Amino acid sequence: MSLVRLLMIVGLAGCFVSEWSGSGHAASLQGEIRDADSGRLLPARLYIQSADGAKWFFAKSADPKGSAIVYDKARDQKSVEKHTTLSAHPFLAELPPGKYTLTIERGKEYLTATQEVEINDKPAAVTIKLKRWINMAERGWYSGDTHVHRPIAELSNVALAEDLNMVYPMSQWVTVTHTLPEKGRVDPQPIPTEPIFADPTHAIVPRNTEYEIFSVGQKRHTLGAVLILGQKEPLKIGIPPLKAVAEEAHKQGALLDLEKHSWAWTPIIAPVMKADLYPLSNNHIWRTEFAFKSWTIENNWRDNPRIETDKEGFTELGWLHFGWEQYYAMLNCGLRMRPTAGTANGVHPVPAGFSRVYVDLGKEQFTPELWQKRLNEGRSVVTTGPMLWFTVDRSVPNVAKIRYWISSPYRVRIERILNGVATFDGTMTHGGTLVAVSQELHIIGGDESCWGAIRCWEELPNGRFRFAHTAPVFVDVPNKPLQPRRDQVRYLIQRCEEEIARNKDVLSDAELAEYREALEFYRSKLETAR
Repeated sequence: MSLVRLLMIVGLAGCFVSEWSGSGHAASLQGEIRDADSGRLLPARLYIQSADGAKWFFAKSADPKGSAIVYDKARDQKSVEKHTTLSAHPFLAELPPGKYTLTIERGKEYLTATQEVEINDKPAAVTIKLKRWINMAERGWYSGDTHVHRPIAELSNVALAEDLNMVYPMSQWVTVTHTLPEKGRVDPQPIPTEPIFADPTHAIVPRNTEYEIFSVGQKRHTLGAVLILGQKEPLKIGIPPLKAVAEEAHKQGALLDLEKHSWAWTPIIAPVMKADLYPLSNNHIWRTEFAFKSWTIENNWRDNPRIETDKEGFTELGWLHFGWEQYYAMLNCGLRMRPTAGTANGVHPVPAGFSRVYVDLGKEQFTPELWQKRLNEGRSVVTTGPMLWFTVDRSVPNVAKIRYWISSPYRVRIERILNGVATFDGTMTHGGTLVAVSQELHIIGGDESCWGAIRCWEELPNGRFRFAHTAPVFVDVPNKPLQPRRDQVRYLIQRCEEEIARNKDVLSDAELAEYREALEFYRSKLETAR
């Protein structure tokens, strides 16, 4: 049996539990988390669960210089996220006598460790060693979560514990139309104007705004959400109108993130606001089970066979494919949004960075400004588990040669995507080995422009899956634009028409004009659709 497989089964290398002298009631567990190779103390995320699975417990830092932040969210009995993010210091947990399971994780680049401990009439101590299986920063790739709902004061701890190089908290959150973002202040403390560094390669960009409209004036009526990332000054405008917000945000160098593919207004704001980013994994993808099966099911692309549903609504796979299929349709219509990922950690039962976007900085030094610039250039990969990175060679006219690498501790299926059509590339890594597969995809522009991407699926031992997806790579042939498929355009037209009808008695005529503009944009694409 390979060492990696042993690590995945046991979850620990060199982990030990020992009793230490003490008196009084047995109710304490002292521990430390260390890197398996270097031996240094690590920040990490810690779960403590009773052996019967019925109860959860939280740790605190055993060092006055350390920090420990409790996260306690549950959607239902199956969708539970109860953990502590710990700084790189020893921890302490006060526990009733009994048996417990400790689970320790740190972002995506360390193997999960688990340890069984028993507390009886004496305190216990545990040292847990986390094994790093890949180091993406050494390859020039740095991770981020572009949708977080946590107080800024917590985020240095969280960024390090989750090994997130970039964190974008929604410091202003607007839920009613025509409301100034300042009235939606989430954090009572003044919002810093410059990035906050947890260390030289882990930073928080503090000034961001989420417009998530659930009420039009006094009327409860959902429109959708859009994120403004990395703005320089407070936005002094409500929404709608859409264009005015987008223009002001772009003037400040901020990026517009669609937040979620299934929002009612998403097909409208993509062309009207000239959105920059599209979340290939969003805040409904969790470490725990998929829960929002029926949410926005009315907006589904119902006749698309790749979008899987069951009697309860979307499956997790169907939800992902819904987002991707719409993204591919929009790309084919000329809306070249770049991939991103966010969790809404702070609201949902999910760790920060469970869905994350890696950005390629090459050999350049990490800075928040450079990371956001490269994100906007599409030098990115979204992942919930496996590692996927790539380079592009454009030395031959009308050809882009993508060389890509995939690494995972698990069995992985690899797919190539050309103009939104996915095909199995014939490669599957074997489970239990840290394989780095290197392949090439040639995108050749002939009779029309085109684009390509890579995605892969990681099969977990518990039957669930995780994925990675590159940004699209485009080949532009002069005077030969890409032609979308007719079914893609018709779906987007249908969604615009449905939203105009749904909002005609709620929004003003001037506000509906932006919806009609989006409709005409898609109708113009139907003329050349295949």
